Amino acid sequence: MNAEAGTDKPEVGFGGLEALLGYQLRRTQGAVHRDYLAAVEGLSLTQKQTGVLWLVECNPGVAQGAIGAALDMDRATTMAVVDRLEERGLLVRRKSAVDARRRELHVTPAGGKLLAKAKSRIAAHETHLKASLTSRELATLLTLLQKLQQAADR
Repeated sequence: MNAEAGTDKPEVGFGGLEALLGYQLRRTQGAVHRDYLAAVEGLSLTQKQTGVLWLVECNPGVAQGAIGAALDMDRATTMAVVDRLEERGLLVRRKSAVDARRRELHVTPAGGKLLAKAKSRIAAHETHLKASLTSRELATLLTLLQKLQQAADR
């Protein structure tokens, strides 16, 4: 047992792994994801599903492809997420009045109600995460994360 950390994890050398930016980002993402899942427990919504519902609510009639692009999801993943939300009655696809080839997405009343619950819980999750940072640290972190994302996307 690692008495200093208070865990049952065996003590292992990291050999420089802990100094890798990607490693630290992945560990942080995992911890944040676990906290997110605990916050939305019982709603049966993944982060991707929540993101799709959120953006469709903000952009009624948006094209499925635009949502996928905004969330950096490939076509197949976007279609699977939208299919699942539609099966659950949380959003609907409608033919566009402007372009018959285009399918527009709309949040249903049930989807709006579930999203409102999710947003409330996500707000508490965000408050919990941000509590350990000053407003200046948070602003710096967000700026740095955006820079890293841009660098990685090049």
